[in-house]
Amino acid sequence: RPLTFETLSNNPCVSDMFRRQTEWEVEHISLAKKADLFVVAPATANFVGKFANGIADDMLTTTVMATKAPVLLAPSMNEGMLTSVAFVRNLALLRETGVSVVDGDSGFLACGDNGRGRMAEPESICEAVCRILCPKRDYEGKRVLVTAGATLERLDAVRFITNFSSGKMGCELARAAAERGAFVTLILARHTVEAPRNAAEIINVETTLQMYDEVLKRAPEYDAVIKAAAPCDYAPENFSPNKIKTEKLTVNFRKNPDIAAAVGKNKGNAALCVFAAETDNLMQNAAAKLKAKNADMIVANDVLKEGAGFDKDTNIITIIDSEGATEYPMMSKSSAADVILDRLRRFVK
Repeated sequence: RPLTFETLSNNPCVSDMFRRQTEWEVEHISLAKKADLFVVAPATANFVGKFANGIADDMLTTTVMATKAPVLLAPSMNEGMLTSVAFVRNLALLRETGVSVVDGDSGFLACGDNGRGRMAEPESICEAVCRILCPKRDYEGKRVLVTAGATLERLDAVRFITNFSSGKMGCELARAAAERGAFVTLILARHTVEAPRNAAEIINVETTLQMYDEVLKRAPEYDAVIKAAAPCDYAPENFSPNKIKTEKLTVNFRKNPDIAAAVGKNKGNAALCVFAAETDNLMQNAAAKLKAKNADMIVANDVLKEGAGFDKDTNIITIIDSEGATEYPMMSKSSAADVILDRLRRFVK
């Protein structure tokens, strides 16, 4: 209620378009001009739909329409609404126009469901505010190559093998690096999230071999290579252009080239960050991989932990480099991206 907000903030809470605080100002225009940043939290499906389509019929929509300040949205709604075609389209349209979005969390919702749609935690919203108002530009002039997503290896005309990677962690890294001033090239395999619109270049690939070729020919030109993709380690030896019709099937696999190891052998002055998705012996396996790939830094996570791993909005990471290992608590993948870039920066020349 307005009275609650007024009491807690010691400021007027405006909800009526025609209630004027002063006689000489048009309220929604006056407020719009005062803002350094316009935060809508929670941003409902109704508000996002109105804003995306230019409807200004209440105090909030008229004010946000009039502001010249950057806008930050923190969506909150039932998962069904969050994933609806209309909402996804409206949010994508707003992103295209430069509106920032801080993604929410999964958990219990007001309706009693358990799923995506919770508003981001206040700490995450505050972090997003700080990024917008006090942006880091510590990657200004640097070239960063990021891989993201799950590669796909075809067996026949209708079947393939892949993994559960959504591409979210890699896309968040690409987005954050670009926000911090880098020229970002994103090599993107199969993904279920929106690709960052601020990346300078996005190269779409399907197979591990395609990703290998794209990374190897570009890596020497970059100051940092972040290998966040989850490429398939193996591919079927033979591909059938038709659907294989048989009750019993034996598939022989060939080993795919190791992208991280190949970059590590010829990385020159580039800083190399690799990832390790493990199910056991996290520290031991990650440390061994760091050495084997000749990487500067490895980001490890236990994909069996609640709140970590593939196709999640959050992650629980451990970073290992020459200075030791640091474990981090569960955080949003957008926050994890900044943590990773902060740690990697010391290796970028």
